[in-house]
Amino acid sequence: MNIIIAGGDGFCGWPTALYLSKQGHDVSIIDNMARRKWDVELHSNSITPIADLEDRVEKWKELTGREIRTYEGDLNHYDFLKQVLLKEKPDAFVHFAEQRSAPYSMIDREHAVFTQMNNVVGNLNVLYGIKEIVPDCHLIKLGTMGEYGTPNIPIEEGYIEIEHKGRKDTLPYPKQPGSFYHLSKVHDSHNIMFTCKVWGIRATDLNQGVVYGLETEETKMDPLLTNRLDYDGVFGTALNRFIIQSTIGHDLTVYGKGGQTRGFLNIRDTVRCIEIAAEHPADRGEFRVFNQFTEEFSVLDLANKVKKVAQEEGFNTDIAHLENPRVELEEHYFHAENTKLRELGLEPHLLTDEVIRDILKAVMNHKNRVIEENVLPGVSWK
Repeated sequence: MNIIIAGGDGFCGWPTALYLSKQGHDVSIIDNMARRKWDVELHSNSITPIADLEDRVEKWKELTGREIRTYEGDLNHYDFLKQVLLKEKPDAFVHFAEQRSAPYSMIDREHAVFTQMNNVVGNLNVLYGIKEIVPDCHLIKLGTMGEYGTPNIPIEEGYIEIEHKGRKDTLPYPKQPGSFYHLSKVHDSHNIMFTCKVWGIRATDLNQGVVYGLETEETKMDPLLTNRLDYDGVFGTALNRFIIQSTIGHDLTVYGKGGQTRGFLNIRDTVRCIEIAAEHPADRGEFRVFNQFTEEFSVLDLANKVKKVAQEEGFNTDIAHLENPRVELEEHYFHAENTKLRELGLEPHLLTDEVIRDILKAVMNHKNRVIEENVLPGVSWK
């Protein structure tokens, strides 16, 4: 297939582009380099050194003989997007190109407005581009489990059957997003569902859990191909942040009680889920929702797992409970369904001590790059 990866320079997009290219697909990347600019804005960095995108794709071609074309531009610029779609005529459009940090969206009014405009308008442009230029193209859209919030009932995959006053219907599962970022994803889902209904768009919404890990088989082929690893209080996910904190002698910073429970998956499973969705496209007019995660853990569960492995590797670290900068339930029921991707062939990579150890050892090689003042939260929801 001809597949466009929007946001293909990022943490999920880059390994996905390499993996799909290796599988024989014709891959191109759209990216506006915003993620690199946000590092400059926040005075932060990836703990792993990241090569320029052009150097990355040149090295990939040198190693494999396979070309990944790149287009530097913004999905909010519709004329640019149209030109790429006219040239590539993709069979699938994988959409990773959104501002993906809840804390970033909560910094202030400017960042909230940017997140909403960047994410919602960019996605709407993609929908119009598919309608006008490649109407049979399958949109594979990265959503988030955070759209659902933490309801006191099991979370279904996108839809729920409701009986009310003697009548039944299957309706979109209720959304309770916890930040302006998560709200933008809900708006995306509504726009996609509407355009599937009225235009016949084919779309798969992947409500992804928190992704952990660093490398895939492809990114390990050469240092120029390595993936980014974030650790700061804005873009760093809890597990990766804990691992990095353990190597620099910092307490593992659990927000509040630590009972916040979420779905998690390995970056190796992220790339496989994209492949599964591409190889089994939604039907015309179908808005399909997959919950994309493999395991559920609380924040305190993750901290204890990291503490155990870190101590085995000679790092004495403690768990510190910080005042929670977010507005969220710290103890709650959480159970989500995740059967559809497994039924289509996903074989999960689970969070073992060895997986944590591998990330920890990679971090040790670059821990001189850690900017220590960035590991604590600096954004308050209140």
